[in-house]
Amino acid sequence: MLTSCGVSKQNKDDLSAYLMVYFKDNDHSLHMALSTDGKTFNDINKGKAVIAGDTIAEQKGIRDPHIYKGPDGIFYLAMTDLHLFAQDLGYRNTRWERSDDYGWGNNRGLVLMKSNDLIHWSKANIRIDKTFSGYDDIGCAWAPQTIYDYKVKKMMVYFTMRMKNERTKLYYAYTDDDFTKFISEPQILFKYPNEKIQVLDADIVRMPNGKYCMTYVAQENPGGIKMAFSNEINKGYVYQGEWIDKEPKACEAPNVWKRLDNDKWILMYDIFSINPHNFGFLETTDFVNFKDLGHFNEGEMKTTNFTSPKHGAVVHLTKNEALHLSNHWDMELSFENTN
Repeated sequence: MLTSCGVSKQNKDDLSAYLMVYFKDNDHSLHMALSTDGKTFNDINKGKAVIAGDTIAEQKGIRDPHIYKGPDGIFYLAMTDLHLFAQDLGYRNTRWERSDDYGWGNNRGLVLMKSNDLIHWSKANIRIDKTFSGYDDIGCAWAPQTIYDYKVKKMMVYFTMRMKNERTKLYYAYTDDDFTKFISEPQILFKYPNEKIQVLDADIVRMPNGKYCMTYVAQENPGGIKMAFSNEINKGYVYQGEWIDKEPKACEAPNVWKRLDNDKWILMYDIFSINPHNFGFLETTDFVNFKDLGHFNEGEMKTTNFTSPKHGAVVHLTKNEALHLSNHWDMELSFENTN
């Protein structure tokens, strides 16, 4: 079961580190970085990919990685199957898989992976148009994330989807126990009050009061981060009109995670509208008031051996899990002066 702070009860006392997954535009591959204090992150492979996108994705590239640790202790990865530069690299002869009539990106697939050690991974490629009838005109499937639904006892994948000539919306579906396929048809997760506005990049976390907070992107002008709250994991989210991020330009990809040594929560997001792009951070204890922590390497949040991460997500690790991963990649990891 989950504790009030949303971490697995079976090893809550052993959690000692943070693992961030992210990708880079130049390689469309999976990257990982470790931190023992939740402030300074070190890439485990010196800024190079740990899993090449061309080895796991139909489009030879991934985007928007998200990692989640289930109540079974297994790590679940979900990613967008999409390469923006596949034509330039000779992977296909057209800009997108299909004509521009299907919109920007117009992919139809996701990549699901699972592992018990963060090193050896199983993989499944999900094509929504091939899984369910009536989805031949899917326009895109982006930014999948995973959370365990204790009521139905299934992993729930929630993601951004657009049908042809429509706007992006937020959906969810359940997977089989092997995390290899969807076993339920996508359903609407949340409706934005203004149907003309695209919404995307949802992130769901269970708050200390037992309710669920969903952060997401509303593509207004500029696009930014908003919140919605619900008593249920997959429905009933109530719209909140306030903008949460502190950016003058557009940002996306919110991800909320808790600090292990106090009652503070971090909202991390991707500021794609600046050059070089960077991550921004907010801190809260009540999901009402947020303190601006600035950007990577402009305040207390640091990167040591990598730059320009995109669309990141953070999960807690035990000390043994972090050391096992760092030793595999021949990376020095110190737990001195950390809780």
